[in-house]
Amino acid sequence: MPPAHPTIVAIPVRNEAARIGPCLRALAAQQGGCLSHVVLLLNNCTDDTRGVVRALVPSLPFGVIVAQRTYPPPVAHAGTARRAAMQVAAGLAGPDGIVLTTDADGRVAPDWLANTLRALDTGVDAVCGRALIDPEESRLIPVHLHEDDRAETDYATMLDRIHDLVDPDPHDPWPRHTEHSGASIAVTVAAWRRAGGVPAIPLGEDRGFLRALRRVDATIRHAPDVTVCVSGRIAGRARGGMADTMARRMVRQDDMLDDSLEPPRACLRRARARAVLRRLRALPPATGPWHGAVADLAALLCLPAATVAHMARARFGGMAWDRLEASSPALVRVPVRRADLLMHMDAARRIVHDLLVASGIMPAPVPAVTSVVH
Repeated sequence: MPPAHPTIVAIPVRNEAARIGPCLRALAAQQGGCLSHVVLLLNNCTDDTRGVVRALVPSLPFGVIVAQRTYPPPVAHAGTARRAAMQVAAGLAGPDGIVLTTDADGRVAPDWLANTLRALDTGVDAVCGRALIDPEESRLIPVHLHEDDRAETDYATMLDRIHDLVDPDPHDPWPRHTEHSGASIAVTVAAWRRAGGVPAIPLGEDRGFLRALRRVDATIRHAPDVTVCVSGRIAGRARGGMADTMARRMVRQDDMLDDSLEPPRACLRRARARAVLRRLRALPPATGPWHGAVADLAALLCLPAATVAHMARARFGGMAWDRLEASSPALVRVPVRRADLLMHMDAARRIVHDLLVASGIMPAPVPAVTSVVH
């Protein structure tokens, strides 16, 4: 059944002759939905990727647009390529269309498109899926790296639960995940344009794009049922990317966790500040409740009330938050040492427990009754 809006997948491709076939066949095997076109942005390819694609095109149920680019070394990276691929896809999809992006070494799940469109149908502007390492290739990665990754993911999820309980997002209800991977992002063309597209940066263009979306108040769903199987290779195409990270960690594990993570008390303060800002922006300006919310937020951020009042008036709530967060001495990111992860995890669990009790989701513990013998 054709989708209600044109749906175009944008894929940056560099020397993927061995993997582009499985990638396209997985897109062709979608159940409960059909793509309009796939845009392949072949950038700086020196292998026979184009020949492999040409041989596959007649068997695919969607149109294929192949764009070839050769970028100079300083800008020949994933940010440039994904930005260009999505630009072509957005032009093809039109103002009412939807652009999805994935990676050339990935294989989307059979229900990837259907589950993505179902999430978009709830009214959100963007959907982030999960990237799962290929089971066969994951066996080549040392067990301790898998264990470290699980522990770090569990901690990220616990911090996200703090945000969910303190500053719930009706567009992204629990359960959800915390990934922002270019292997699975879908966005309406309107939101893509409002955000200014994918930033042309060497690394982390996917995270950068999600930050740009948040800055303009785009609504984002982190859908647990949207998944893609990605390569577990340690010889990647992007210097400093996921493959390089795994290769480095196989030699020596990083001392610090991902820089998006922080101690739980800092996370709690950040979540409370975001919740107060959201309340502040919903109030009529210069009223008593508005001034009260400004004072509350100023105390949390350790900033003058006049500064908070000025920054909170930004056009978008996301822009206001970015400015306040960058200015606040109370929200300076504190890195988390891997050696301290268990301690921080215990503290995060206690905070989540207390928030669950306070919100009525979890019953308060019944005090123990001590009998007194006279």
